[in-house]
Amino acid sequence: MTRAGPREPRGGARKSGRPDTGHAASRQLKSKRAPSPEAASSPKRASHPASLPPAEIAASIDLLAAIESTGRPADAVVAAFLRSRPDLPAPLRGRMLARVDAVLRQRAALDWWIAASRLGLDPDARLRILAQLLLAERRAPETVAALFAGARGLLTPLGGREEALVAALAGKPLAPPEMPLFARAGFPAWVEPLLGAAFGERLEIEMVALAQAAPLDLRVNRLKASREEALAALTAEGLRAQPTPYSPLGLRLERRVDLGRCQALMTGLVEPQDEGSQIAALLVDAKPGQYVIDYCAGAGGKTLALAAAMANHGRLVAADVVFGRLQRARARLKRAGAFNVERRDATIRKWFKRQAGRVDRVLVDAPCTGIGSWRRVADARWRLRPEDLPELVARQRAILDEAAPLVALSGRLVYVTCSVLPAENEAQVEAFLARHPGFALLPVAEVWAETVGGACLASGPMLQLTPARHGTGGFFVAILERRRA
Repeated sequence: MTRAGPREPRGGARKSGRPDTGHAASRQLKSKRAPSPEAASSPKRASHPASLPPAEIAASIDLLAAIESTGRPADAVVAAFLRSRPDLPAPLRGRMLARVDAVLRQRAALDWWIAASRLGLDPDARLRILAQLLLAERRAPETVAALFAGARGLLTPLGGREEALVAALAGKPLAPPEMPLFARAGFPAWVEPLLGAAFGERLEIEMVALAQAAPLDLRVNRLKASREEALAALTAEGLRAQPTPYSPLGLRLERRVDLGRCQALMTGLVEPQDEGSQIAALLVDAKPGQYVIDYCAGAGGKTLALAAAMANHGRLVAADVVFGRLQRARARLKRAGAFNVERRDATIRKWFKRQAGRVDRVLVDAPCTGIGSWRRVADARWRLRPEDLPELVARQRAILDEAAPLVALSGRLVYVTCSVLPAENEAQVEAFLARHPGFALLPVAEVWAETVGGACLASGPMLQLTPARHGTGGFFVAILERRRA
């Protein structure tokens, strides 16, 4: 365990990566919902114990420092931390995880206040937890000072500038009107011009929505149950859920729970999947008997949805350049009863070249900035670097060019990202069509009625979902049909 005392600031934002939403530790970190900036800044006390156990605060600082000191996704860091600290009682562990998740979401606001104190302090895990206690949890300054003074061996007593920070932050709202948007909505300042180009006058409402914790959505596995049967199984476990408004396969839990104990999940009736991701998988329009390739399958979330859509009939290939991810998906596939899936290493190009012109549906769920997933993965915004965007755009272009030859005549290439940036979405599709004149853009509305149903959410030929407009993650979908060789 690292000692929860003053420390030098760690490095800046790290390399962005796609989260594995099925990771158990990720579910634990996200099991407690963080308050919105508006709620957290109200004078009402947050729902925390009246007393602050020093071990809880020390563990919170240690975990946050571990997350900030590595480029690894927070869920992996949390899993390792919890394995190293089996002594932490369950209630303490739950409050620690909730606090760290809240700090990751509100980090920009906390850092703004630390800078506004003009004390020359560089934000680190200890200072952010200190600011969180005062600004978001509304702890009394004398309570915080006493906590650090009386916990020798666990917490280093406050230094002079830290005592001055406590005095400066006492009674302040987390998100005052003069706070800039990037701090209030919790994202890196350098991203704001890019987001402004994407959202225009809706920038603030969209980014405030993206700062909130996502609801817990489940996808019903059609290989094993109907939505009504899955809902009944959840109800029998004491879990209240409602059908999602758009996906015909979705159920939204009314509160976040530890899915590790959910029997409906363990028996394969449901899988955790954001409603936006469910819609993207439905728009692939995979049918029984077809040949389908999930070209960037990752942990297999959309592969599972495609297998269910195909009713286990036909050929479904899950491919990824990190083959270990696919190996880890084996248990999920077995649990879901998905038996028509074969796994392929996407770096072995010879096999893919032999599939040219044979595949009915190719899903390219491309690596991207992941901005649309920030509700689910609070730490991802701080791992994203300015140089990532051009690197990712180049990778997306290369992947699309690799996948295009696979598509059969009249087949479709479905391009998906969890981004809201035009450079990764509309501009990428337009550039692809210029390079590949044999493909044409198939309007999403032409596929929606048969696959999703209800009123189509796309305002044009491509689909961009956002948290503020649709209550989903920020997913983008474009359907590209091969019209000629």
